[in-house]
Amino acid sequence: MVKEPPIQVVNKTRKTAKQKRTKTVLSKSAASGNRKKKKDSEYSSIPLWLKYVILGVSAALFVIVFYYFFIRPYTYRWKPCYGVKAYGVCLPQGYSVHGFDVSHHQGKIDWEELHKTQQTPFPVRFVFMKASEGGDFSDTAFVRNFDMARQYGFIRGAYHFYNPKTDAARQADFFIRSVKLEPGDLPPVLDIETRSKDVPKLRRDLKIWLDKIEKHYHVKPILYTSYKFKNRYLNDSIFDSYPYWIAHYYVDSVEYKGQWKFWQHTDVGTLPGIDESVDLNVFNGNMEELLQLTIPKE
Repeated sequence: MVKEPPIQVVNKTRKTAKQKRTKTVLSKSAASGNRKKKKDSEYSSIPLWLKYVILGVSAALFVIVFYYFFIRPYTYRWKPCYGVKAYGVCLPQGYSVHGFDVSHHQGKIDWEELHKTQQTPFPVRFVFMKASEGGDFSDTAFVRNFDMARQYGFIRGAYHFYNPKTDAARQADFFIRSVKLEPGDLPPVLDIETRSKDVPKLRRDLKIWLDKIEKHYHVKPILYTSYKFKNRYLNDSIFDSYPYWIAHYYVDSVEYKGQWKFWQHTDVGTLPGIDESVDLNVFNGNMEELLQLTIPKE
């Protein structure tokens, strides 16, 4: 007959092990509690005035950082306009030839209504339209916009949004297939905004696009970019020979010190016939000089 004591011994052993684990957990909890109490004690030992100083400095730093990155770049929008206000913005002083640029993002444009801007005190004379991007994307609004611009008397131009990850020659061929420029049109535009990790390769590829486009259209292309991008990545005499279209918003004047032909001075313009906000531009010259820049008759 089997005796009971061994079972009791096993149960007792299990109970003892459980008690040890419980003690260990309690010990760890106590230690953790002691550390927390120690931290609380250390924090409570900081003088009250110093706590307020720390909170004040932290708040001030937050406000400064927030202003620098999120408010300061756009303060120009709220500055008093000491020049002429038109099309929803303060127009740059000293420029008489105005224009704009669009893509499918502006939706369907009422060109008849837009044409009225040519009879205002600040007539809109030229327009650039997005034609293509990368090696296979066509802007869905380009064909209609390009035709309507000519029909309503705007000096028109077309631009290609460059993708550094796509072969440059392929992108040039795609633009050529997409855009048939005529005498009186502005030179083709290369829109370069996306940087590449390999800057020397980016420069070589851009030159491939520019050379191929110039050979086909028999006119020097225009380079569109921001003044910061130009200084950082295209600061080379090879690219300085091209006409520049510089993007620089919410400033009284372009900070780029080199030669430029067009300045995109805002992205929040309003024009009749266009429901969405639109980029506005000025030409660095008079109307006669703008016409001289266009593709000549053969």
